[in-house]
Amino acid sequence: MKKLSFLFVVTTLFTSAIFAQAPQNKSAQETAKAYVRDGDYNNAIIVLNKALQTQPDNLELQKDLAFAYYLKKDFASAVQTAKPLADRADADVPTFQVIGLIYKALEETKEAEKLYRIALKKFPSSGVLYNEYGEMLWAKKNFGDAVKQWEKGIQEDPNNSGNYYNAAKYYYFSPDKTWGLIYGEMFVNIESFSARTAEIKTMLLDGYKKVFSGNDILKNQDTKNPFSSAFLSLMQKNNSAVAGGINPETLTTLRARFTLDWFEKYATKFPHRLFDHHHQMIQLGMFDAYNQWLFGATANPTAYQKWVTDHSSANDEFVRLQKSRVFKIPAGQYYQTVSRK
Repeated sequence: MKKLSFLFVVTTLFTSAIFAQAPQNKSAQETAKAYVRDGDYNNAIIVLNKALQTQPDNLELQKDLAFAYYLKKDFASAVQTAKPLADRADADVPTFQVIGLIYKALEETKEAEKLYRIALKKFPSSGVLYNEYGEMLWAKKNFGDAVKQWEKGIQEDPNNSGNYYNAAKYYYFSPDKTWGLIYGEMFVNIESFSARTAEIKTMLLDGYKKVFSGNDILKNQDTKNPFSSAFLSLMQKNNSAVAGGINPETLTTLRARFTLDWFEKYATKFPHRLFDHHHQMIQLGMFDAYNQWLFGATANPTAYQKWVTDHSSANDEFVRLQKSRVFKIPAGQYYQTVSRK
């Protein structure tokens, strides 16, 4: 009995020492995150609350606690924990993300909208906040304001993939023939290997079919936007390449001709990372492989696998490049200047 009592005291003191030392808070976080990964939210909450007894102002611990409550669906505790964090001087982007998630779960749309406005005033270049604000507005069926947020996110933070994803889908379902294609292809180059990538590749193939479904590509389009007008006029010029239909081979021809024309006429006026990428792929002899990767599996999975088998060296070389390079978009290449209703 004395031995058991001694072990109990030692264990208690050891546990207390772990949480009493500030350097160990990181360990507490890691322990809590491990519980969260296992779906054991109650134990995560126990660990975080214990750590906060010695570090009550630790923002990271408070964020993790609010998120654990959110995952547990204890939204009352989540909002009680998270709401005061928005007023802290050291509140960062993830802080506002966590609070936003909780407000969305509670369907507190007015509070969420107020929160995102405060957050974006503090972090006006945060693509993730524009994206999440837009998604909240979309859920309210406020579609026009939602796409404005995604557009602002693309302008301010051009390497955040989420804004391209949502904006591309918006334009795909609109009469517009430019931005669904541009934003969709930029998205799959930024986020090349996710479930969303396959979704947008399908949208891109269908988007090209939509562009060439009529005789006049420029009809009912935004010709006041000079970038869009240039893009569509060159598509119109080279439409003979897809006279036999839309497939990876005809799209490769169309887009190669388009790229050469773009660099002759518009590359200086409208420098664009996507078209630079096309030009590079052509120079490296990888444009066929790139277009097969982009459209092949969607158009015809069997034909695509045959192409990969028949062109294994070219495909392997392209895949190695695709996986090794970072598709980085420079600031200042934003050309969607016309407000959308």
